[in-house]
Amino acid sequence: MEIPHSAAGEWARELAGRVAGPTAADRDRDRRWDPRLFAELAAAGPGPGLAGPLVPRDLGGGGLSAAQTAALLAGLGEGARDPGLALVFAVHAVLATVPLRAFGSPRQRERYLPRMASGEWVGALSLQQTQGASVTPAVTARPAADGPDGWVLTGELDLVAGAPVARHFLIVAAHDDGGRTAFVVDRATPGLSVGEAGPAAMPTCPWGRLVLDGCTVPGTAVLGTVGGAADEVEPLLAALDWVFSGAPWLGLIRALTRDAVDGARERRLFGRPLHHDQSVRFTLADLAARCELAEGMLYRAAAQFDSGGRPSHQDAAAARLFVADAVRTVTEAAARLSGPLGLDSGSLTGRAHRDALFFAGTGGGTEVLRPVIAASLLELG
Repeated sequence: MEIPHSAAGEWARELAGRVAGPTAADRDRDRRWDPRLFAELAAAGPGPGLAGPLVPRDLGGGGLSAAQTAALLAGLGEGARDPGLALVFAVHAVLATVPLRAFGSPRQRERYLPRMASGEWVGALSLQQTQGASVTPAVTARPAADGPDGWVLTGELDLVAGAPVARHFLIVAAHDDGGRTAFVVDRATPGLSVGEAGPAAMPTCPWGRLVLDGCTVPGTAVLGTVGGAADEVEPLLAALDWVFSGAPWLGLIRALTRDAVDGARERRLFGRPLHHDQSVRFTLADLAARCELAEGMLYRAAAQFDSGGRPSHQDAAAARLFVADAVRTVTEAAARLSGPLGLDSGSLTGRAHRDALFFAGTGGGTEVLRPVIAASLLELG
């Protein structure tokens, strides 16, 4: 019997709240990645699992629907109260996994997906590569001179979420003729090096930079069709990022709204409980409405993956645009209602206030999302 997505989300919320929530503030302050924490969450049971929910059951995964997976990630964000940790799971369990499931060869699927589903192998990619054709790849590919099927990759990628702990990377590279090809590149490949560099935001995510200096990969590393990434992997990555990287933030704004309600009950202003103020009540009502609308848009877009395809770019981009705006609105309101200590780095409000701006800029930000929506409305392709 299929698990309702609400039950999957509640399972993940309880698990993350028990396993990750108590240490979130300390890990954030220390900018610390905890591999044991990741392993415990990835292998947790009974339940659908967090490392490979979209991996088919015959390959060791949860075999869940996209809507259930979005609910899992929302529950993880709400329970863990940790945007960085939730981002690693979204990248590994969805962005690095689904393209392999969709376009991988039988050999690639059998080699990578079972180990990714168990959490043994972590997959990673650069958030610079989730904007589709709007960004020129920072990596180039040319045929290797010593073999008919090999490729030489050269370039650098920043904002690689999970880089220091990843076993392999999904990389999109450009050819001289303008074509693009996706590759799955193992960490041990000669010519590939990983450095620890990243933004100030989401410090519990292990950020890194990939440097590919004449990195030679075999033809078996190609994901999908040679020269076909612009029509295959890249549109899928954009839709996945817009929907599933936003899902943990749905859980986070739920937690922030709950904190704002608690703050309004506990704080007093001029001797009166804050929640007696009509404008405060209106603010709380607006926050609750934004959470409900964000949930509806995200789950609607996620469910379209389950109908044999993927969401329209209009629906996926609109969901991401609305969630990013909701995150900003909810975070700012929670900070106002929580008082002078609301932006303390030890509080979820303080951490979310810092990370929300970074989240809003990923996925292309409004400069990419709004044109995508407008182009769809105007039927411009």
